[in-house]
Amino acid sequence: MFAEFMNFLRACWQQQPSDASVGSDAVGKQDGLLWYKDCGWHVNGEFSMAVVQANSLLEDQCQIESGSLSSLESGPYGTFVGVYDGHGGPETSRYINDHLFQHLKTGFSSEQHSMSADVLRKAYQATEEGFFSLVTKQWPMKPQIAAVGSCCLVGVICGGMLYVANVGDSRVVLGKHVKATGEVLAVQLSAEHNAGIESVRKELQSTHPEDSQIVVLKHNVWRVKGLIQVSRSIGDAYLKRSEFNREPLYAKFRLREPFKKPILSSEPSISVQPLQPHDQFLIFASDGLWEHLSNQEAVDIVHSNPRNGSARRLVKAALQEAAKKREMRYSDLKKIDRGVRRHFHDDITVIVVFLDLNLVSRASSYRGPSLSLRGGGVTVPGNSLAPCA
Repeated sequence: MFAEFMNFLRACWQQQPSDASVGSDAVGKQDGLLWYKDCGWHVNGEFSMAVVQANSLLEDQCQIESGSLSSLESGPYGTFVGVYDGHGGPETSRYINDHLFQHLKTGFSSEQHSMSADVLRKAYQATEEGFFSLVTKQWPMKPQIAAVGSCCLVGVICGGMLYVANVGDSRVVLGKHVKATGEVLAVQLSAEHNAGIESVRKELQSTHPEDSQIVVLKHNVWRVKGLIQVSRSIGDAYLKRSEFNREPLYAKFRLREPFKKPILSSEPSISVQPLQPHDQFLIFASDGLWEHLSNQEAVDIVHSNPRNGSARRLVKAALQEAAKKREMRYSDLKKIDRGVRRHFHDDITVIVVFLDLNLVSRASSYRGPSLSLRGGGVTVPGNSLAPCA
């Protein structure tokens, strides 16, 4: 096992230092609007990562962190995955990328080095509060930051357990091997908060019984207050605190009536489960992928192809579907510039995390190679088509 592990490291990392910010291979590669890292190694196995930009400014952000999950080098060790799908601008998703994992490490250290749903919940809360402080500070000069927010999907593998937290409509899907049939089935692990889901609309109506317009069908799409599809997020201060829902915020974001309690929530849905020998891989992705591929289609693509390049393969499959829906060729879609590209598909982020149960079963004591990598992390000239870091 150790020899195989070392061979994989040499092939994937080309003998780069463990710091993922050093060297061109370590920070991934760029191909027009696509950034990708075809293969890498985290504490619990291999991973693949890809991001394709559609918006003028990349609103998706993502990261994978592997090694010590506390502020102490003594561990415990594990893997953290984050996918942050911004809306209204990139500020919130960038802020989450800069702060959420650090809040988790701080919480880990103060909770007797034990991972828990409470540690995740507090990390989300601290990130939300930190971003609101930024909104308050920038409001006089940049009031539109109050209308910027982000979905936030996190997975943590530690001690043989998988912790998943989510606000918004990004999704993580497990590929689970069924021994009896040999199939690999898709199992969705994250709860989503999108007004297009009937249970979400009912939840909003039950928490806001006095508001008959809490969800509105607008242009055949269900939206909270007719403005936004997600019911939970980080940011979106204009729908959480009434002091940010007034002039000089753009009129299209302002509600006619003041509200007394938050319309949107930042409370994450959290699940905790032990990893099993038949759990093969996890697909973390923003809704840009799931608009075009079903859970099972995505799992089948990963399962039936080599691990190397799995995330990029999923992005390509989604783009091919997007092109097909518009009756155009994939090759022509790829030529469309950022900004205009948003009319054809959203920013898409995919992180595929493979689970080596030999490594997972070593729990949180195994000190493997440390890793810190962000999607779209290549430094490029300002006039490039590359995603913003």
